Amino acid sequence: MKFGRNDPCPCGSGKKYKRCCMDSVSKQQAKLLDDISQFAAMNPNLTLDELNAVTQHRVNEHNNRPNTEFCGLSPTQMNNWMYAPFDQLSCVTINTPDDLSSSPVMRYLGLILDEAMQNEGSFKATTKGNLPTKLVKQACDLLPEFPVAKFIRINEFSGSNEDKFNALHYTRILAEIAGIIYRRSGRYYVKKDVQKQYQTHGINAFFLPMLEAATTQYNWGYLDNWEDIDIRTFWLFMVWRLQCHGSVDQLSEEVTTAFPALLHQFIPDEYFSPTESLKMVIESRFIARFLQFWGFVTIEYKWGPIENALPRKADILPLLTQTFRFAV
Repeated sequence: MKFGRNDPCPCGSGKKYKRCCMDSVSKQQAKLLDDISQFAAMNPNLTLDELNAVTQHRVNEHNNRPNTEFCGLSPTQMNNWMYAPFDQLSCVTINTPDDLSSSPVMRYLGLILDEAMQNEGSFKATTKGNLPTKLVKQACDLLPEFPVAKFIRINEFSGSNEDKFNALHYTRILAEIAGIIYRRSGRYYVKKDVQKQYQTHGINAFFLPMLEAATTQYNWGYLDNWEDIDIRTFWLFMVWRLQCHGSVDQLSEEVTTAFPALLHQFIPDEYFSPTESLKMVIESRFIARFLQFWGFVTIEYKWGPIENALPRKADILPLLTQTFRFAV
């Protein structure tokens, strides 16, 4: 795909291509063109068709060569993970685990569907359009059953209402994005075909649609006040790397190396450097409000000056390795 100077940068930064990744891409293209020019100079008798064939071969070779900045992925593979439709991702199999009882998102979705099924397919929303207090309490009561409970930030996984219960609020929004529920005239409804799927296959039927909604449509910056930094584009790369080593610090370094233009989006201040800010965005949006909400990892929160922080490790839970199987 070719990008114009004023097009949005494909890295997801929201900036124009010319003000973001164009320079690094241009350097790679210049090196490739230089190689081709040298080859053409050394072989002056090549026909135009022969030169085109050599050029195409060199381009393909470049795009499929492992890149150390991408932790050994080729540009072609990285492009697939960033932009391919969910069902066309290569070198990874995304499965539905048999047992989803350790996933907060899926358990909360089950509560929502059960409430609707018990009331002929719908239930009343609050005046603000939130889930009823009854469901909020039921979701709160599930907390001790999740591995994340011992490392909890209370406002994320419990609350007196949906507004103060981020994990439940996140689940409800994903269910709407995925077309599982919808709100009309002050009530939440579950579609007829969804009811049939739930009766036949249980909550497992909605794992992949919910995951796809979370990684391709949901706004990862919705629940925080960070700058408009879109790291969702790299979600599968980050899952792969964290599954390999479990280190939050190493993950942050790998993302910085692979996508250095991200750092340009942060304004340095007296408290945090762009590198530190990016690490905090990764922890907040990717680890805390994606992987933990889904029950894929747990991470212990430690407070104190960032310069005194100990290396952070994410505890990889079985649900993550059961869901994502990489062939890289």
